[in-house]
Amino acid sequence: MTDTTPTKSPQTDGALTGLTVLDLTRVLSGPYCTMMLGDMGARVIKVEQPGKGDDTRGWGPPFQNGESSYFLSVNRNKESITLNFKHPDGRKVLDKLIAKADVIVENFRPGTLTRQGLGYESLAASHPQLVYCSISGFGQTGPRRSEPGYDAVMQGEGGLMSITGSSGGTPYRLGVAIADIVSGMFAAYGVAIGLLARERTGRGQYIDVGMLDSVAAILTYQAGICFATGQAPPRLGNQHPTIVPYETLAASDGNIVVAVGNDALFVKFCEVLEIPTLASDARFTSNKDRVEHQEALRPLLAERLKTKSRQQWLEALKQAGVPCGAVRDLAEVLSDPQLIERMMVVSTNHPNVGPMQVLGVPVKMSNSPGAVRTPPPVLGEHTGGILETLGYSPAERKALKEAGVI
Repeated sequence: MTDTTPTKSPQTDGALTGLTVLDLTRVLSGPYCTMMLGDMGARVIKVEQPGKGDDTRGWGPPFQNGESSYFLSVNRNKESITLNFKHPDGRKVLDKLIAKADVIVENFRPGTLTRQGLGYESLAASHPQLVYCSISGFGQTGPRRSEPGYDAVMQGEGGLMSITGSSGGTPYRLGVAIADIVSGMFAAYGVAIGLLARERTGRGQYIDVGMLDSVAAILTYQAGICFATGQAPPRLGNQHPTIVPYETLAASDGNIVVAVGNDALFVKFCEVLEIPTLASDARFTSNKDRVEHQEALRPLLAERLKTKSRQQWLEALKQAGVPCGAVRDLAEVLSDPQLIERMMVVSTNHPNVGPMQVLGVPVKMSNSPGAVRTPPPVLGEHTGGILETLGYSPAERKALKEAGVI
């Protein structure tokens, strides 16, 4: 890969600078949410189990000098404190952290923290400005609220797998944990809106994010098809249900993606392929016609596209203004000068790993930009410093460690 040293770095504070997030999450949906908040300047204190930490610290290989690449991918811009808050002394530490927090994010199974006196209703009585976000598989209400939520299950239960994969083939899970990730994104959105509302009302509130709800929310036009027809949309592989051609096509040496979103683009597309008569063929004149006759169109395109290389077609299509791209592997993507220029691949320095690369912040803000400020933390890296700011003396910190609290 190419050098990814940032060419510029934000000089101003992030939009959430000055706010403290208490992160009681693990695995992916919750950590992704709190990472987004940390990227925008919030101080994120990640509470982890002593001796073990977030489950993903053990997920691998690959590991980088003992650190899980999975964990490293979603936990930058955070501090780590190890704390057994089921222990009375640990609970006292947690209560002090809560008193300083603007936001709590948790993704335990519904009812778990409530039974420990850490549910929203219990805490809001003493901390009315607290914004409290819970992420769970099925949400805090409904007949399935107590069921656990895992990404693969949610992709199946939420219908994503039913529309992913080749026509007539096996349903597929997406190559990333999309149910976890979109749930984390919706949670971060909810927290931001909750903080905005607090500015107006002076009060915090409870935010309930269910993974099944989140997956349903991204079904968009596929759900619209189901509403309109009363029929479940089928799997179409890389084809689009309502636009043709909008799919992957095979060149002589690899695949390209074309997005011919209107009739004018189809005319240009046919001109580049040097088969302009297709655009005037009554079967293909309009998008509606092309959708109805796609089985006749697709072999004609395939025969022509295999006559040139991927790069030849891409250069010609881009010159003509036809939206297109290569089907690239991740090594190609992460070396793209476009992403490097926009600081979407950046370097940071981890205490154990040393220099390492992480993904950057996708939301570019002109006055209060986010940034990768600190690397993912080593387990318990900040425990001593956090306890010191809470007023714990060296002797008290030692006693907590000997008692297994930290």
